[in-house]
Amino acid sequence: MKISVELTLSPLQDEFELAIIHFIKKLRASKLTVLENPLSTQVYGDYDDVMHVLTVEIKEAFELIERGLLFMKIVKSDRHDYEPHF
Repeated sequence: MKISVELTLSPLQDEFELAIIHFIKKLRASKLTVLENPLSTQVYGDYDDVMHVLTVEIKEAFELIERGLLFMKIVKSDRHDYEPHF
């Protein structure tokens, strides 16, 4: 099953940029499709592959920050090639 996941990592501390950059670089290094914009990062792929990568990388990201939030939306379909039709 293919999924699309939107992630927003929000460390609740000063000096947060390095933790976010590290998290995104680790996602990029996976075999998953990763797209970014200034507000979030999207990850696309097979459910088991995506969830495995996210489990490992979210844990590492949380270990690198003192406090933080991670917002995640999951859609059951691969939407990486979505283009608005209006």
